[in-house]
Amino acid sequence: MNEIFQELIDHVDEIELTRTFGTVTSASGLVLTCKGLERTTIGSRCTIENIDGIKHAAEVVGYKDDEVLLMPYGSMEGFGPHCRVFVEKDGLSAKINDSYLGRVVNALGEPIDGKGSIKRTGQPCSLKRKPPSPGQRKAVGAKLDVGVRALNTFVPICEGQRLGIFSGSGVGKSVLMSMIAKFCEADINVIGLVGERGREVKEFIEQNLGEEGLKKSVVIVATGDEPPLMRRQAAYMAMTVAEYFRDQGKKVMLFMDSVTRFAMAQREVGLSAGEPPTTRGFTPSVFSELPRLLERAGQNEEGKEGSITGIFTVLVEGGDMDEPVADSVRGIVDGHILLDRSLAERGHFPAIDVLKSVSRMLPNCHNSEELTLMKRARQLLSTYSDMEELIRLGAYAKGSDTRIDESIDYHDALETYLTQGHREHTNVEAGFTMLSGILGKGKEGV
Repeated sequence: MNEIFQELIDHVDEIELTRTFGTVTSASGLVLTCKGLERTTIGSRCTIENIDGIKHAAEVVGYKDDEVLLMPYGSMEGFGPHCRVFVEKDGLSAKINDSYLGRVVNALGEPIDGKGSIKRTGQPCSLKRKPPSPGQRKAVGAKLDVGVRALNTFVPICEGQRLGIFSGSGVGKSVLMSMIAKFCEADINVIGLVGERGREVKEFIEQNLGEEGLKKSVVIVATGDEPPLMRRQAAYMAMTVAEYFRDQGKKVMLFMDSVTRFAMAQREVGLSAGEPPTTRGFTPSVFSELPRLLERAGQNEEGKEGSITGIFTVLVEGGDMDEPVADSVRGIVDGHILLDRSLAERGHFPAIDVLKSVSRMLPNCHNSEELTLMKRARQLLSTYSDMEELIRLGAYAKGSDTRIDESIDYHDALETYLTQGHREHTNVEAGFTMLSGILGKGKEGV
């Protein structure tokens, strides 16, 4: 009963007795020009009434002389000269609460899973909140068990760490994300699907994540056909939901697929607002927004429980790790997981190239025994990789080099160790026990 009264009070508080409004004067591309709006800033939330009187959300993206540039969250259809524009007092914020758990919502926090409405109670949470101060933020926590042997051993993930998954399309990043979401020790998963194909969203939720995974997850979706503002907003919404649960003292695992599509959406917004294109067509705001978004993940402030461990996917078509978005993200995150198409093509899943993947939490997060095993396995894999072409061509004569001979003996066993079914869970201890057995028995190890 108290909740009903509180909800009524919240609605009454939101009622404005008088409202000033501006009017649309022109439209170009994705942007509406408006006159007569007062007290707006970049990012102010507005409501536009189209010619049929239907209200649509929009955002202030720029100014030109005394005119305000607005971008709608939906289609441009239905807008024309003299349509009324109102400024919303809440601005860029959302009311997050525990009822989001187990639900699939759009970039505005509206449910799209057919399971009924979500309560809109609680204090508004800023969608562009500043990260905790570096001087007050806790250090990265203990190692997390993510249930994937290749990661637990070679690219360990710690509580409050941020990692990037770099891959081309169709290499298995969504399946790897779902494995971590199902197997990891986190209390809550927050999954932001930014610019995904509509077909893949349902497949990911039903087939990859599953009913059990969804129970402890919140999924925020903006498909590729939605306007750029909605795709960009999905990333902010996912981070805001993660921050809400972190502030409740929860260990949150945040997945964002993909940061590249967030950057592309920001580029579209920037170009529409008049920003000049710079590196490969990306606008300057892209490279200022990326660190502002990604830095929000991590540990809470000293004296407060809760953390956000961030997994951010980056599309690197053609394996170009030096393209602008990939290069920028790699400099922000605390490590990267590289998925190799050649591994995927020969049925090696997850297609993690452990030699090119790095966790900046090493070596401190492994104990001495684990570190010794990991280094030994990397040396064997590296030696084989250097000579692989000659070995496959038959140009290497066995007995020429004991190190190469040893790497050949261990190779098949290590390859088997690094492959794992998407329903197969291996904890940290079991994984290192397996690896110890392999390195102790050579080619007979698996």
